[in-house]
This record gives sequence, structure tokens and C-alpha cells, in this order.
Amino acid sequence: MIRITRPPQIIRKYYSGAQWRVPISGKSVYLTFDDGPHPEITTAVLEILKQHDVKANFFCVGANVEKYSSCYNRILQEGHHVGNHTMTHKDGWKTPLRDYLKEVVACQQVVASDLFRPPYGRITRQQFNALKQHYRIIMWDVLSYDFDQTLTAEDCLKPTCKATRPGSVVVWHDSEKAAERMLPALPEYIKYCKEQGYSFKLL
Repeated sequence: MIRITRPPQIIRKYYSGAQWRVPISGKSVYLTFDDGPHPEITTAVLEILKQHDVKANFFCVGANVEKYSSCYNRILQEGHHVGNHTMTHKDGWKTPLRDYLKEVVACQQVVASDLFRPPYGRITRQQFNALKQHYRIIMWDVLSYDFDQTLTAEDCLKPTCKATRPGSVVVWHDSEKAAERMLPALPEYIKYCKEQGYSFKLL
């Protein structure tokens, strides 16, 4: 399997209105987490972030927010930002436009944010054009592949560190599927970034 840590330029150009990377002059990165909240995994992430004094951006699935509202509230209380990740984690390539927009609107009822990230990074041109009028569509500059169960934490960590650059939007997942790799790798990634002189910022 070919793993593309950094999306090719042709894909970035196709969705040129999306935010793949933040244009900045200093050494900052933007840490993001998809698919939560989860009562155990998101809580563990929040503890790591608190320990290292780091703020992050959580793209939340609406159904999980409804199910684990106290965990979601903690994300907000601790000063992190949230974004819309649809109500039930819909794949845009497999979902008609009207149904996809309903998913986004339903999530917006519980996740009040102007940030949106499509699950799996899959969104049709029609969906993209409809949503970019109302949301900042956040993609990524670096993908950790922590969801890939054939990898180890170290397999995810090394390429993610190597690909990180000023302005990188970096994707991790606070999900059951990713936890085995993400939780050991995350503190090491934060340490690496700090050693390289990076600070962590909010979108």
C-alpha cells in the first residue's frame, strides 16, 4: 500500500479553496484530531495536550458529540477549537449532495463552528462548492496514518515528523481504531516539534 503523507499538488489545486496549510512566517503547526469525541481516547488526548501545554483542533462527529457531551464540553472548556465532521461520518463520494448537506447541517446543530473537514478527505466538487460558501474547509498538509492497523506507532511517528514544516495542518484521530498508534506517538510528536522550535496554534 502506498501511503502519501503529504497530499500531491494536483489534489490541492483541485480543491484550491480549501485550507491545506497555513501561510505563516514563523514556525507553527496546527494539530488536528478527527472522529471524536470518545470518552476514553479523547480524554487521554486532552491529558497529553494539557501536560505539554498544547492547544489543538478537534473535528467532531455530531453523533459522538450527542453521545459524549461531557467529553465534548471538556474540549471547549480547555480552550481547544472544534470543527464539523458531519453527523455520522459520511463518505462524500458515496453520498448524494442533498443527503451530505443534511449531515453537515445536523452536525452544526451540536458543533457550532465555521470549520469543516470531510470524513476520509472525500468530498465531491458539488459538495465542496456548496459548503465553501459557509465554512472554512480544512484539509491537511500532513497525514499521520494512525488509523492504519498494519502500522506501529513508530511507523506513524517518523514520517509525520519528517513531513512537518511551518504552517503544517497535521491529522491524527481520537478514535478506537487509531488509539493504539496515536496515543504513544502523540507525546513524542509534540516533543519533536518543540525541540525543532515549533509552536502549536489554533485554526
